[in-house]
Amino acid sequence: MKLILGTALAGASLMTAACAGRSSGPADTSYVARDVESLYGEAKRRLDSGQATLAAALFDEVERQHPYSPWARRAQLMSSFSYYVAKDYNKAIQSAQRFLQIHPGNKDAPYAFYLIALSYYEQISDVQRDQKVTEQALTALQEIDRRFPNSDYASDARLKIDLVRDHLAGKEMEIGRHYERAGRWIAAQIRFQNVVDNYQTTSHAPEALYRLTETSLALGIPDEAVKYAAVLGANYPGTEWYDKAYDLVQDHAAGVTPS
Repeated sequence: MKLILGTALAGASLMTAACAGRSSGPADTSYVARDVESLYGEAKRRLDSGQATLAAALFDEVERQHPYSPWARRAQLMSSFSYYVAKDYNKAIQSAQRFLQIHPGNKDAPYAFYLIALSYYEQISDVQRDQKVTEQALTALQEIDRRFPNSDYASDARLKIDLVRDHLAGKEMEIGRHYERAGRWIAAQIRFQNVVDNYQTTSHAPEALYRLTETSLALGIPDEAVKYAAVLGANYPGTEWYDKAYDLVQDHAAGVTPS
């Protein structure tokens, strides 16, 4: 991720004029008419010095003061990147989306999509919390892979897609275990089955099959329990989850054949 962002930023720095202005204090982002090269250069200088929030405001000012300049297009994307660096992810998303609305076919469109995806990705919370932003991250990453499959952005997106899917599967498991502890067997099974059906390539699939074995026994359908244990053994032999499922079936469903 750093390499991709760094490359884009380096490209943008080539556009920066050497005559960047030097202003300071609270008037940095106030409306003071400046030539476009000096204003853009000052924004870039602020970004390079670690003042990302101020840099974003100055890049926005480039667009406000010089809306028809080629620099305005560059500034829109640099504004989004600056907000991302400042961890103001909602503004980063808004700025990148605005860039795409105005310049949908621009050569930098893949980078704008990438900034949107990263901004959602960086907001992913732990599995104890609502996962709406995780789903938004997955959608945005999949959009990059769909639109620009041969790009470096897509390569990174595919890696992150696997991580996001694992995270979503973890959330399903967390809810399923909660239902299981409460004795709500069918509700638990729905969550575990969702992991098996939709997240079978994640690290949570073996445990999901074990939990389906457990809940099937709790529901009094040992033939289903044997079926899930058999699927677990066929796909994940030698794992702790298969060993536990095997012992469970031997204790509670010996001699039963799968349905």
